[in-house]
Order: sequence, then C-alpha cells, then structure tokens
Amino acid sequence: MGEKITGAQSLVYALEAAGATDIFGIPGGAILPLYDPLFDSKIRHILVRHEQGAGHAAEGFAAATGRVGVCMATSGPGATNLVTPLADANMDSVPVVAITGQVPSAAIGTDAFQEADIRGITMPITKHNFLITNPDEIPRAIAEAFHLASTGRPGPVLVDVSKDALQAETEFAWPPQMDLPGYHPVTKPHSKQVREAARMIVGAKRPVLYVGGGVIRAGASASLRRLADLTGIPVVTTLMARGAFPDSHPQHLGMPGMHGTVAAVGALQKSDLLITLGARFDDRVTGKLSTFAPDAAVIHADIDPAEIGKNRRADVPIVGDLAEIIPELVAALDAEHAAGHIGDHEGWWALLNRMRQTYPLGYETYDDGTLSPQYAIERLGAIVGPEAIYAAGVGQHQMWAAQFIGYENPNSWLNSGGLGTMGYAVPAAMGAKVGRPDRTVWAIDGDGCFQMTNQELATCAINDIPIKVALINNGNLGMVRQWQTLFYNERYSNTNLESFRIPDFVKLAEAYGCYGLRCESPEQVDATIEKAMAIDDAPVVIDFVVHKDAMVWPMVAAGTSNDDIMVAREMAPDWSGEDD
Repeated sequence: MGEKITGAQSLVYALEAAGATDIFGIPGGAILPLYDPLFDSKIRHILVRHEQGAGHAAEGFAAATGRVGVCMATSGPGATNLVTPLADANMDSVPVVAITGQVPSAAIGTDAFQEADIRGITMPITKHNFLITNPDEIPRAIAEAFHLASTGRPGPVLVDVSKDALQAETEFAWPPQMDLPGYHPVTKPHSKQVREAARMIVGAKRPVLYVGGGVIRAGASASLRRLADLTGIPVVTTLMARGAFPDSHPQHLGMPGMHGTVAAVGALQKSDLLITLGARFDDRVTGKLSTFAPDAAVIHADIDPAEIGKNRRADVPIVGDLAEIIPELVAALDAEHAAGHIGDHEGWWALLNRMRQTYPLGYETYDDGTLSPQYAIERLGAIVGPEAIYAAGVGQHQMWAAQFIGYENPNSWLNSGGLGTMGYAVPAAMGAKVGRPDRTVWAIDGDGCFQMTNQELATCAINDIPIKVALINNGNLGMVRQWQTLFYNERYSNTNLESFRIPDFVKLAEAYGCYGLRCESPEQVDATIEKAMAIDDAPVVIDFVVHKDAMVWPMVAAGTSNDDIMVAREMAPDWSGEDD
C-alpha cells in the first residue's frame, strides 16, 4: 500500500477487516489515540458506563450471534475492570476480543500513571494474549486474536497496545501472515473412535446423551436432534446447553446437576453409558465425583483435548468439532442399524418415565397472596415465547429461569455458568440486543445482581437498545439465604438487601430513562408482562416483588452425592426400588 498511517488507524482498519461491527468500550488516556480514527469508522462504538459492562456486553453479543464480541478499555483500572468478564468468557468458551491501551513502551515497568500488567494479570484467564509495542505488528495481532477467539474451543483473547504504538506511523496490509506455531485445533474426529462409540451405543441398555454448552458453540444442535431421533436415547442438557435440544421433545429429561430435574439427575446416576458431547463433567453436574454415574462407561467428545479425562476417565475419547463428530456418529449408527444392531431401551424408558411422572418440577404458592418467583418466570416464558433471548444473572432466579422457561432454540439462553458472575444479565442482554436487534431480549435478574451492573440501563436508553428486565426482587441474596436456611440454622448473616425499598427499582428505572413497572401479586403478572411487551421505544424494568423464602428445588447439596438429591427440604427421592 505504501500509505503512512498511525498505528491507531491501522488498528481500526484491522478491526473492520476482521469483521467487527460493534464495540463496547470507554475511552481513557492510553487508548485515546484509537478513539480518534474510530470516530470516522463504520464500526458502531457503544459507550458503556463501566468496563465490566463492556466485557459482558461483548459476551452477550457473541453468545447470541455466534460471532466474536469486542470490548475496549484503557490501561490500568480500565483494563482490570475487564478481568471478570474475561474470566467469565474463558470458563464458558465465549469468543471475545478485548483491546486495551497500555502506557507508552518506555514507561512500561516503571509503575507509570494508570499502568497495570494486564497481560500478566490475564494470562491464566485468556486463551492467548498479546502486548504490542511495534505498530507494524497490529494487523497480525488482530487477525490472530480473532482467529484464536473463534476457532477450536472458543475463548477470550486480549490485545494490549502501548500508547506510542498507537501514535507511531506504520503501513496497513491485510490479510497479514498469521504466525501461530503449535495452534492446530483438531476438528475432524478419528473415525475408528467414532465407530467404536457407535458400537457401544447400540449395545447399551441405559444410555444417556449428556449434552453440554459445546454443542451450542459448535452450532451442532440440528445434528444432535438427528442423533436423538435416530437412537431414541434420552437427552439431558446442562445449564450451558439449555436450548441445544428442544424442551418440548419427548426424549428431553431436562437439566441435570445441583438444581436439575430428578429424571435428568437419576438418568445419569442409573446410566450404563454416558454419551458426553461438549460437556466437561463439571462439579455442579456430577456432585461428589466418586459417586457420579457409578455404572456408566463414558464416550467423551470435545474440541478441547484437555477436558477429556480431566475429571472422569473416558472409555472412548473423541477429539474434534461436534459439528463434524455428530454427523459421523449418525452415519456410523446408520451402518450399525443396517447390520441389525439396534439398542433396546424399553425398560430404561419405563424407569425414566416413572421418575418424570413422580418428581415433576414444581414450586410452592403462598396463601397470603404474595408472589411466587417461579410463577412469574414461568408466565414470562409462556407469554414471551421461545423465539426470544433470555439472559440471566446468577443465583436462585438463574436456576428458576433455567427450569421454568421452555427453550427450543440454541443461542437463546445466556448465563454465566462456570464463573457464576453476579451482574452478568443486564450488560449481556444489552450485547445480545445489539447483535440480534430483531429479537426480543429479556434479562432475568435478581435484586442483588441487578445492583452490580444496572448502570448499563443508561447505555441502553441512550443508544436505543430496548432490552426488558424481569427483576426477581426478594429483598435478599436469595441463593446464599437458601444455604443459610438449610445449612446454617437460619442465621441470615449479611444476606438481607431490603430496607424500606432502597432503592426503589421503579424510580431507579425511570431515572435511567427506562419504563418502570411493579408487580406484587400473581393476579398482576400476565397484564404486567404484556404491558412490558407492548413497549418498544425504551428499555423496561419490571420489579417483581416476590416471597423471600422461595427455594430452588431439587437440590444436591455441595459436596454430596447426586443420589442424595433433595426434592424439598429433607426429602430425597426413593429410586432404589425403581431399577428394572
């Protein structure tokens, strides 16, 4: 090209060429040179109110669209405020690229104003990160960052650029030559392993498709549906996989784990074969690991070889992209079926259906007319429907949203799974709405979570991002209170948030340029949700004032066996006599 431009201009060109359309960020000293050429770019920059909001918005954008989300911050505190969303994206395999400014290269290591070693700080929580002090390296770093974030097991990548590299002259060339020795993610599975898996599947008496978030990240939901329909095997979807398989499908037993359905937890415990697709045997699913699915052989398919055998030994490991693995598995099973090898699951389904009928999901209602949070969430799902996108915070409301809303589509349920980040919902919903403006987007939040990042409502109001917020307000840190009720003799240490409506969430919503609605009784629920659905010119917050003692059931207490699942206080299901 030969044209001399600044490193900052080169970075903007690189972001455009890499496909960035929307960036969430806040300017500051070290990143300021970048904001000048960004002013003329076709990229939409959304000025957030806190860098944590920028990071979660980038995650929400990525999770809703399947594209790379981009966030931006200045050096020092700007960069450190991105640490939580980067750790969150790393745990949940979300493709995010974070651009941070750094102090001038000559000042690095001197404890200069607003200096932090963000590369060192984020080394354990990013898939890869860069420190760029030479402006000529900017296009290559951006190309590599987007490639790394979006291929293999997706994840966050940070590009830290010194201020002098942004200001210095350089030339822009695209596409640059990428240099990533050692990065060769395996996508095509080993066909021998796939055939062995197919043999095990047709021979199993009590198989379960144990489906994790990797199926959604791989865009493999349609293939999964074919596999399930072909085999007739029961399916469980983890918290991260809600929507990977339709809730309405008769083979779907729901979510396993700490707050999973009895049928899903029981299916795993009683299984003789776990067909594990893009799941990682997380402690929230397995309970006490030594007692998890004791009679099951394991087929474990995952893009990340580090996950296979990490927590549970795999009898048949399959490394590869589920978008390629599942169709190959379907073909191998077709061949087995053609040879007359078809699994018989009649007795297995009889047992599972008994579990399903005996222990359906339910909740308490209250004689005093107070609102049951589960009812509010159930009605929200019924009225809004499965074409919407739902983003949840972390805690009781997250579990109820996973349990009582019917998910039919992938990329429609966004939550912080592995890190469990309070404050995720509002900015993630904002990012999802930016990425999918055609979809209705609801944040389902708790009054604890909401007060960590609700300032992003200002961002939504100013930038015409009309998200809707269902605030499950029980005046408490509800999940922690539940543990105190069950395990700490009702000693409610520092979990009460309520003090004469401080803050008044309806007034707070209005102060942020949003509509505020309040709902305090079951009779008001439908009309309030419908009123919120009719508003499209600004964000809406519904303050659902709910009963403070509502509990999430079922529950497997931390560190205990899944066999000890409680379906209500002090009551474990008796499935001992149910094994045919």
